[in-house]
Amino acid sequence: MGIGGCIGLIAVGAILTFAVDWHLSSVNLDLVGLIMMAVGVIGLAAYVSILKRRRVQPPSPGAHVVDVEETRTYR
Repeated sequence: MGIGGCIGLIAVGAILTFAVDWHLSSVNLDLVGLIMMAVGVIGLAAYVSILKRRRVQPPSPGAHVVDVEETRTYR
C-alpha cells in the first residue's frame, strides 16, 4: 500500500467517523471509521520508515573518495 492508499484510508475513515449520520443496527460506523484511520496512520508510518531506509545519501562534494583495488590470486 502506498502513500495514496494510506491517505485514502485516513480520509474515508474520517468521513465515516465525523460526517456520516447513518445508524445501522449491525455495524458501528464510527468504530469502522476509527479503525480505518488507525490502519491508514500505521501504514503511512511503515511506508515512510521503509522509504527512509531505501534512500541513499550521495557523498558531499568535498568528501574524499577512496579507491579500493582488489587483487585476486587463483591457484
